Amino acid sequence: VQLQASGGGLVQAGGSLRLSCTASGLTFRSSSMGWSRQAPGKEREFLSAIHWNGRSIYYADSVKGRFTISRVNAKNTVYLQMNNLKPEDTAVYYCAAGNPALGSFSSASMYRYWGQGTQVTVSS
Repeated sequence: VQLQASGGGLVQAGGSLRLSCTASGLTFRSSSMGWSRQAPGKEREFLSAIHWNGRSIYYADSVKGRFTISRVNAKNTVYLQMNNLKPEDTAVYYCAAGNPALGSFSSASMYRYWGQGTQVTVSS
C-alpha cells in the first residue's frame, strides 16, 4: 500500500491550501481515509476522516469549520481543503487508510497505512 500526499507549502495566516493523497495497492472505495498532523515537539493529532461511503465524516474540534475532507473514489484520492489557516496549523500532514471493518473510522487506531507526509507552514 502506498499513500502519496501532496499540496503542502508555505501560506500566510488566513490563507488556504488543499492537500491531496492518492492511494495505491488497496481497494480504495472500501477504505476509510483520514488525515493527521504532527508539529515539532508535539504528539500526532488526528484531524479528520471520511468513511468509505463518503457520508460519514469526522473532524477534530481544532479544525472543525475550517477544514473539509472529501474523496473521489474514481481517482483513488482523498482531499483536505484547509481554509482560514493559522500559524498553529503548521505541521507535517499525513494521510491514512484503514479497513472500516476493524474499528471506528473516526479513531486513529483503526488506520493501518500512513503516507510520508507533506509540510504545511503558516506564517503570521
